[in-house]
Amino acid sequence: MTLRAILFDKDGTFVDFDKTWGPAAFRVMQRMAGGDRTKVERLMAVSLYDEAAQRFLPTSPLVAGSSADYGPLWAEAIGVPYSVAVTDEMDRLFGEEGVAALVPIGDPAGVMAALKAQGYRLGVVTNDSENGARRQTRALNIDHHFDYVVGWDSGHGRKPAPGQITAFLKAFELRPEEVALVGDSLHDMHAARAAGIVAIGVTSGPLVPEGFAEQADIVLGSIMDLEAWLGRRAAA
Repeated sequence: MTLRAILFDKDGTFVDFDKTWGPAAFRVMQRMAGGDRTKVERLMAVSLYDEAAQRFLPTSPLVAGSSADYGPLWAEAIGVPYSVAVTDEMDRLFGEEGVAALVPIGDPAGVMAALKAQGYRLGVVTNDSENGARRQTRALNIDHHFDYVVGWDSGHGRKPAPGQITAFLKAFELRPEEVALVGDSLHDMHAARAAGIVAIGVTSGPLVPEGFAEQADIVLGSIMDLEAWLGRRAAA
């Protein structure tokens, strides 16, 4: 079946997770803690963050989760009741700092332009906030290539549940076999499988999880290998 649309995870797929979110998240922790070093240290502990290396450990809840997942941990660390206001503030700060520290993987602008020129519909499905995703795609000058951008807070749930994908299928009247998802985590592969679409794994994220290849239809090094693979697939 010919692919007509390609969805992309964001962090670890076209945004360099470690180089972007390592420094950005530390600044968010400082701001959420109001500069209180004790609170910063508690935030780093619950986030499994290595301050010296300016990066998260592979098992950190921030690697594949959303602020809705680790928000309660952060609220407890800074000594406030958990509420929607906490995650709203976290998402706002992550949006600001995520643009300030933004580092892409490869050449997303070139990749998206080439795919769009070939007629693919493109979308972003991320466990970041929708606003954060829109800000980063705008900063990378690729926002105009996307027909669809959703985050954990867009009303379709969050990966590994397939809601973000099934909403895309419905919105554009596409069959699952006509759509692929490119992502770096098991959350991405599980969401693709649950929605019945093609699962394309990339190893450009902070961690290549155990069993990743078994959950993917194909594993590529990065989005820079995507166009060539699509060409081979079409010619097969």
